[in-house]
Amino acid sequence: MTTSKDLLQVLWNGADVLRGKMDANEYKTYLLGLVFYKYLSDSYLSKAYDLLMDEVPEKLEEAQRAYEEAFSSDDAGDLLAELKESLHYTLEPTMTFTHILSDVKNNCFKREKLQTAFNRVQESDPLFEGLFADVDLYSNRLGTGDQKQSATIADLLRVLEGADLIHTEGDVLGNAYEYLIGQFASETGKKAGEFYTPHGPAQILCRIAMMGQEEKKGLQVYDPCMGSASLMLSCRNYSKEPDYIKYYGQELMPSTYNLARMNMFLHGVHPENQHLRNGDTLDADWPTDEETEFDVVTMNPPYSANWSAAEGFKQDERFMDYGGNLAPKSKADYAFLLHGFYHLKQSGTMAIVLPHGVLFRGGAEGRIREILLKNGSIYAVIGLPSNMFYNTSIPTCIIVLKKHRDGRDVLFIDASNLFVKEKKQNVMTEEHIGHVLELYKNRKPVEKEAYLASYEDIEKNDFNLNIPRYVDTTEEEPEISLKDLTVKIQDTDRAIKDGNKELLEMMKNLTFKTSETKEDVEAFIRVFEEM
Repeated sequence: MTTSKDLLQVLWNGADVLRGKMDANEYKTYLLGLVFYKYLSDSYLSKAYDLLMDEVPEKLEEAQRAYEEAFSSDDAGDLLAELKESLHYTLEPTMTFTHILSDVKNNCFKREKLQTAFNRVQESDPLFEGLFADVDLYSNRLGTGDQKQSATIADLLRVLEGADLIHTEGDVLGNAYEYLIGQFASETGKKAGEFYTPHGPAQILCRIAMMGQEEKKGLQVYDPCMGSASLMLSCRNYSKEPDYIKYYGQELMPSTYNLARMNMFLHGVHPENQHLRNGDTLDADWPTDEETEFDVVTMNPPYSANWSAAEGFKQDERFMDYGGNLAPKSKADYAFLLHGFYHLKQSGTMAIVLPHGVLFRGGAEGRIREILLKNGSIYAVIGLPSNMFYNTSIPTCIIVLKKHRDGRDVLFIDASNLFVKEKKQNVMTEEHIGHVLELYKNRKPVEKEAYLASYEDIEKNDFNLNIPRYVDTTEEEPEISLKDLTVKIQDTDRAIKDGNKELLEMMKNLTFKTSETKEDVEAFIRVFEEM
């Protein structure tokens, strides 16, 4: 069985082939795209061999030979139909990773054959439409001219040969892919904000949203700004029925949307449980058919983004219950929040990461916040450390929302100091994450860490949720003894006088080469003695 460590090493070696030719934000597309193609190809050959021989192949070359033979037989149509029904795509023998790799080894590799394989997958089913659109096999970034470009792709295929994607245990492949995404996020810095939520905030979000729903079969999870879908997929780690979770996600960036689709497959999510869309959450509502409310809503949207805030949104069901108030054009934070909250089930939990400004800004945002608080919708506010995210160094917070509860109190947790410094980022350890979750579950005041504010407390603060108003983390200044301070000042003065006296004695004993220098020093001494 392939271990996670072995697989990660091979995949990361693939990144080495592309480093220096392009930045991480670009080469992640090639590496992740080709890893996914190999996964589809290897899965296809393995399934074909299983149908033909009723066993998993020891080696892919063995499966390739069996498939080539079956493809040429009279029963090929039945085999292809069964493969299509099971996997939703088909590949001819010449389109598999194994066959194309043999071309590489025999020095007859042609990019056109790989592109044909991409096209076949994309045309097989709407699930795969446009999936490899960003993997440009003819890009100048791969090298200058056909020969160098082909050589770069061939080198990458050679490295990926060592990635055994069939004989893996559990979620090894999905976790390896997640690790790659995280590494690329670290390398790309600010550009990573669109597709990745760091481990600490992601775990807190998911574990809070999943509390009390771990046993539910057929759980429905929604992320309107899904990025690479890592946040949604983290929820499966806390479910007793992970194979039955239904995922609904929307993503604005086409390349990131494709990354999310690949991530779903590599985590073994069945196609019927994937409901992903390339679209704008702040435009027309989605989803509007079938399921429109979800057990879990997780979100890490772009912070303080621009949106239209058009008058028509005041009649939009997502925003119409907030006194005609819309999020400002230059700060869409509450538009994202209200969209997600609208799609939350009465029994569900929503957790969203936003900048601290949403806690205290006035105007329309303040009025929306007041209505949410009056309705008892805001359940908890958790302040995170600054510099946690790759796309911003500003401090952020997690807001937890629920629709159906008796009280209107709000739990405040200040976790701003729970981090360790790693390279350029602040990172929350498992101990930090566990401590925050313990504070959340206990829902009790803890000095300098947590406070359970009543609705009356919040009302007195004019519905301002700024965490320092509720959790006092200031350290008391030690008492100062005036007597001790006087003694220290006197000792310091005495030491200064003694030092000056010693300096003057030394200067008076100096010898000089010129009378002019002597006069200058004597003048300095007279001034110094008068001070």
